[in-house]
Amino acid sequence: MKANKIIVLVIVSGFGLILAAFASFIFGSRNVGLSEVIAALFGNGANSFDSLVVRERIPRTVFSMIAGASLGVSGALMQAITRNPIADPSILGVNTGASLFVVSGIAFFHISTASEYIWFAMAGAAVTAVVVYRIGSLGYGGATPIKLALAGAAISAALSSLVSAVILPRSDVMDAYRFWQVGSVSGATWTGILSILPFIVAGLGIGILSSSSLDALALGDDVATGQGVNTSLVRIVSAAAGVLLCGATTALAGPIGFVGLMIPHTMRLLCGSSMRCMIPMSAVGGAILLTISDIIGRMIGHPGELEAGIVTAFFGAPVLIWIAMRVKVRSL
Repeated sequence: MKANKIIVLVIVSGFGLILAAFASFIFGSRNVGLSEVIAALFGNGANSFDSLVVRERIPRTVFSMIAGASLGVSGALMQAITRNPIADPSILGVNTGASLFVVSGIAFFHISTASEYIWFAMAGAAVTAVVVYRIGSLGYGGATPIKLALAGAAISAALSSLVSAVILPRSDVMDAYRFWQVGSVSGATWTGILSILPFIVAGLGIGILSSSSLDALALGDDVATGQGVNTSLVRIVSAAAGVLLCGATTALAGPIGFVGLMIPHTMRLLCGSSMRCMIPMSAVGGAILLTISDIIGRMIGHPGELEAGIVTAFFGAPVLIWIAMRVKVRSL
């Protein structure tokens, strides 16, 4: 991609990120004027009700951007290492695996804080990713895109039934789980954000550092090996980064789907297939998408709100159908 196009894309996406942030501060159960937002951000009008409303929305906005960036990059990494155009944490069952481990932790180990959710969510995401890849690799042709998608769907269905088996006899667990499972950024706090931030930074850093190797991997294992790339190591490290990003986000926000599916495809159209451009732009695009989805949920559900996970699923389902119709998938 030409340098001038990259500059334009960076400027436009940065401007979009700023607009999304200000829209998140302004819209909600109580709309706030732009002047009140600016006053609250710069410390003026500290005792006004509008300033308090804006300050309450700041951690929610920050977390929606962090979560969206994490899911966007996680999806880009999964699509790159599996060469599967419909790879996504939700489609491959990774979100469901994290959900099962979290609900098991709530039911059997009485976990209740974000810092406790993180370890269970990441363990569930990692175990599920390994199982799905192993099952999708069985038989002739290895891990083809359609076999991985089918394995993810089957594992996700099985894990969902286990989640139901755990929560149905336990009304207290159901109450704790039913709001978390929809996928929402409304419960974000600074404490929760700080607890997942090290995992997010590590995952994003690993993803960016792996981008050149992933570009070589896209040319085929033989070509990548000829260029000195350890293909197995690249896949393992990149998958670990994706699990870190997905698991940490799911721990705090719940299983938000389709962000990791939509954003990489959009960025691929805008900046080409280079992962050195794809990964950072998927982070920015994911942040914008999830923040806008949260805003739409607040506006549609006024005076209450519609969770962001429902909004992303509403937009993501047609995108999945479109991809399935236009992308040529390897045969079974």
